Amino acid sequence: MPPDSVFDITLCVDDLRDALSVHGITLPSLRVDLPSFAGAYRPPAGLVALGNCNAATARRLAAVLRDAGTVPGRPPLDVELPALPEALKGLRRTVRRYLGAPCSDVQLCVTELVTNVIRHVGEGVPVRVRVARTYGGRIRVEVTDPAGQALPVSLPAPPDAEEGRGLALVAAVALRWSVEQGAEGKTVWCELGADAAP
Repeated sequence: MPPDSVFDITLCVDDLRDALSVHGITLPSLRVDLPSFAGAYRPPAGLVALGNCNAATARRLAAVLRDAGTVPGRPPLDVELPALPEALKGLRRTVRRYLGAPCSDVQLCVTELVTNVIRHVGEGVPVRVRVARTYGGRIRVEVTDPAGQALPVSLPAPPDAEEGRGLALVAAVALRWSVEQGAEGKTVWCELGADAAP
C-alpha cells in the first residue's frame, strides 16, 4: 500500500479529533499536535501521535469511537447488495425510510458513490452501504467495495459530458469526503450536516 499523503494524514487526524470530541476528549488536552508530530518522522507518512500508532490504526480507533458515537437506540443502516443500476431506486427508498425525513442530499451521495463502483469497478460487484446519524448531528455515508486499488479521483468533466460529475456532486453537498483503503477493499465515505435530513 502506498504511504499516506499529508492530506490523508490531515483527514485521519481530523476524523480522530472529531471522534474523540464526541466523547469529551480534545487533542489539545493530550498536549499533542498530531500533524506536527507526524511530520517529525522520516518518512512522515502514516504516523500519528496517539499511542505512536500508524494512520491505519488511528482510522480504526476513529471508527470504533465514531460507532460508539452513533445515536443510541438507532443502529446504523447497513445494507449489502450487488452494485447494479436497478438496485439504486430501492436503495434510495431504504435510506429515506431509515432517516425518516426527506434526504435528497444523502440519497444523492449514496447513488453517486454506488454508481462509481458500477462504472469503475464493475457491475454486480458486492458493496456494503452504511448510513448513520452521529451525536454531532452529522450523517455519515460509507460505500465499501472489494477493489482496494481502484481509488476514486475527482476530475473536471467537459460541459457536454453525460457522466463524470459524481464526486464533484458529492463534494458539493457533503461537508467532507475521502477514501480509506483496507486489506479487503476500500471505503469511500462522506459526511453531511444535520440539515441533510432534519
